[in-house]
Amino acid sequence: MSHSIAVIKGDGIGPEIMDATLRVLDALDCGLEYEFIDAGLGALEKHGTLIPQESLAAIEKHGIALKGPLTTPIGKGFSSINVQLRRHFDLYANVRPAISFPGTRSRYDDIDMITVRENTEGAYLADGQEYTDDGDTALSVIKVTRKGSERIVRYAFELAKNNGRKKVTAVHKANIIKTSSGLFLEVAREIAEEYPDIEFQEMIVDNACMQLVMNPHQFDVVVTTNLFGDIMSDLCAGLVGGLGLAPGANIGEKAAIFEAVHGSAPDIEGKKIANPCALLLAAAQMLDHLNMDEKATAIRKGIRDVLENRRDMVTPDMGGTGTTDTFAEALVDYVGR
Repeated sequence: MSHSIAVIKGDGIGPEIMDATLRVLDALDCGLEYEFIDAGLGALEKHGTLIPQESLAAIEKHGIALKGPLTTPIGKGFSSINVQLRRHFDLYANVRPAISFPGTRSRYDDIDMITVRENTEGAYLADGQEYTDDGDTALSVIKVTRKGSERIVRYAFELAKNNGRKKVTAVHKANIIKTSSGLFLEVAREIAEEYPDIEFQEMIVDNACMQLVMNPHQFDVVVTTNLFGDIMSDLCAGLVGGLGLAPGANIGEKAAIFEAVHGSAPDIEGKKIANPCALLLAAAQMLDHLNMDEKATAIRKGIRDVLENRRDMVTPDMGGTGTTDTFAEALVDYVGR
């Protein structure tokens, strides 16, 4: 069965790692049809906007997008492209796995956890942002809703149930931020009662960050609000070797966007040394979403095999002597066996 997806190659190293990723997807014979669409700096130069309406329409039509890293120009008048996409399509669940791979520069082994971050409200909603007339005080409203909290916590528990995970930890700051964070925790406790077979834990965010550094193996699925989730998911990426191994899924009721969460790295653009793992792992998340579990597993096993056994094909940031293309070549060889 074929499925069409929108593909955003992205800025900087985006086209290089996207080409490598699509090469692997094609080798897996996933039956995917691609519509390449514009976003980011290339779209700004070509269309005068970072996200053209035709690109939004294409994502809506396909319901699935695979996205390389995009650059938002620094300066007034430009808001984050990623935030715009999440709000436009109500992609409320940001799902960031952190999984250990061999041959990486990390302090821990055998980490396997997922951060589920509320993606559309909280501190990033940007409501009520203003300065006082004298410019000495800045104000911003944090808005958390019962609906938003319910759907993200339920998503985390359903993810745990469907993937054989045993524990969900709700991370909050309700001891100080008693309204917005307090509502999130209240809802998390209510939802947890509906899943008696899954262990529920609640943890204050500062303690959670300390515990992640001291003993990350105690965590399984973490669910939290927007700002805390942004910080903690990057912390978790650092535990397994950095953002080069950090995929992300942004999932809503009618659309889903899968991405490498690292930046566009313009300093190494065109040098063919960009690590494609994050986007490859995002593609694996996409295949899971499309119920192609065996093909998703093949990508993950292939990455593990290449990192462990084909060091000459691995990119320099992972301690190898290869290129973006040789990594893809080794992975194509693996999945074709």
